[in-house]
Amino acid sequence: MTNLFSKRAAVAATTVGLLVVGAMVLTSARAHADSKGDTKSEIGIKIAPVRLTYKPQDRELVGLGSFIVNAQADCNGCHGSDPTMEFKAGGNPYFNQHPTVVNPATYLAGGQDFGPVGPGITGGVTAVGPDIITRNLTPDKTGMAAGGMTFAHFLNVMRNGTDYDHAHLNCGGKVTDNCYSLPVDGALLQVMPWPTFGHMSDRQLLAIWTYLSAIPCINNTTSKGPAGSPTLLQNDCGK
Repeated sequence: MTNLFSKRAAVAATTVGLLVVGAMVLTSARAHADSKGDTKSEIGIKIAPVRLTYKPQDRELVGLGSFIVNAQADCNGCHGSDPTMEFKAGGNPYFNQHPTVVNPATYLAGGQDFGPVGPGITGGVTAVGPDIITRNLTPDKTGMAAGGMTFAHFLNVMRNGTDYDHAHLNCGGKVTDNCYSLPVDGALLQVMPWPTFGHMSDRQLLAIWTYLSAIPCINNTTSKGPAGSPTLLQNDCGK
């Protein structure tokens, strides 16, 4: 009798154990299914405000890059032409217009003028340096971000602030106009928060570069470029 009771207890315990394990598996599977569309990458794909072109194997990176650019860093807030052109008519959330509709004609095409950031010479006048104009981040005909920038260069920009365009030079020697004086270093990007963004991992920065390589090319001929490089915002889209 004791043996029979023990066997029944063991079978009951095993059955309960299997039910618990089964419930855990079902709950885990359901939770995974519910959260599948909530990853940063999937959210990034959903919120991208423009048409994206990328290889299937780059989807996760493109999505993560879009999440960082559009949901965290607000890159378009600075790299659009100006705040009045950031949204399409009827889609400006600051006017309580919904849904939000980003203006694809100016998206990340640069041109916003932040004015001077320190002493220098502009137009032969001392006291202030040239205006800081945000760059065009859209790809050119090469398909690479920011007008054809390689990832190695992009990584260096984000880590060290290197200005490969040489748009704002240091005053001195033969450079006597459209230049900056100390303590501003014209060889480095100004206003751009690269000291903060540089803390990102290589993969996160690769994701941003991959996303910026997947958005449409825009040849920005309507915004004023930097005084030292007036056509810097223009892209050869190969069309």
